[in-house]
Amino acid sequence: MIAKISESRIMGRLEAVPSKSFLHRMLICAALADGESRIENFTDSEDILASIDCIKAMGAKVREEGNALVVQGAAKNYMATAVFPCRESGSTLRFFIPVAAAKCGASEFTGSERLMERGVGIYEDILPEKNVTVKRKKGKIFVDGSLCPGDYEIPGNISSQYITGLLFALPLLPGDSTLKIIPPVESRAYIDITLEVIKKAGIEIVESEENVFKIKGDQTYRPVNERAEGDWSNAAFLFAMNGLGSRIDVMGLNKTSVQGDRICLEYFEKLNEPGATLDIGGCIDLGPVLFAYAAAKHGGRFTGTKRLKIKESDRAAVMAEELKKFGVMAEVGENEVLIPDSGLKKPEAALDGHNDHRIVMALTVLLALTGGDITGAEAVKKSYPGFFEDMRRIGLNVEIE
Repeated sequence: MIAKISESRIMGRLEAVPSKSFLHRMLICAALADGESRIENFTDSEDILASIDCIKAMGAKVREEGNALVVQGAAKNYMATAVFPCRESGSTLRFFIPVAAAKCGASEFTGSERLMERGVGIYEDILPEKNVTVKRKKGKIFVDGSLCPGDYEIPGNISSQYITGLLFALPLLPGDSTLKIIPPVESRAYIDITLEVIKKAGIEIVESEENVFKIKGDQTYRPVNERAEGDWSNAAFLFAMNGLGSRIDVMGLNKTSVQGDRICLEYFEKLNEPGATLDIGGCIDLGPVLFAYAAAKHGGRFTGTKRLKIKESDRAAVMAEELKKFGVMAEVGENEVLIPDSGLKKPEAALDGHNDHRIVMALTVLLALTGGDITGAEAVKKSYPGFFEDMRRIGLNVEIE
């Protein structure tokens, strides 16, 4: 799919899409519960559809009622073996592996080639000590064994999705566990989202000291009846447009949310001035839109960028590749990115979305200023299927081919 975008004056009001971070976690809690849950404010993004496929694979039942999902938990009907189709969703894959090891026995995880390449190395390292094997073979991941309670340690400078997966699974085990996260701890906000959602599902987890969690075993998830709050990660693209001259009123966001990406407003303000240096280690998904915004403003220096390599694309490298088409020569280091203050020119060549939803949306922010084309624009379906429809409704001149 090609998005052909012309310079646009964008004004209007949009409702923030539901937070997939909350939806993922609510769905898993509902699937683990004994009873029926109702989750309001549902979106059919590819990542959420992957999680729905996976909770069905483990034995839960799901039906749609308008803008809500009703989930009959699998607590009394776990599958002895299961195939978990994760599509392209890294969070789905990493969330479900410990859960499957706790309740489903031998399991197989499938997904896109890129997802399987990204791997689950941390689980391959730590789970064998707890009676679970994790092996990659022929583009799939196989998990076998019954997860044991005990003491777990996990690095804090890797994806928080591994930590969340363990936080879901450990309360289900027949004994108490401790989960210690070894500093430095990045993306703590995503861990806080997990803790908030799990607590509402009746699970007790105590942070006995900073980043050390005491988890009682033999706990039971109770059904949830919740509404997913608006997503700050996707709203960041709209706020970036506002900072570049648009007037978009974004509705449905929780201004006191534990979502770490609400820091986007503060970071955009800092980038409005020359010489900004920002650490994005705790809000790594904001990388592409912050790079785009910096390129349109005064440049900037970004640290804590190394985990961008393990996303849907190597986001620092591909943003540098695409910004070059605007005449912006970004420099990518091992753990930092430098965006020069060089101004934007209209790209002569089509931009490439690199099969990455956040790259496509970040490039759209810039093309609203310059005009141009993006190939592979369909990648927005991963988190914001209605992105271009919403943009067109508030004034973006875009044709989809």
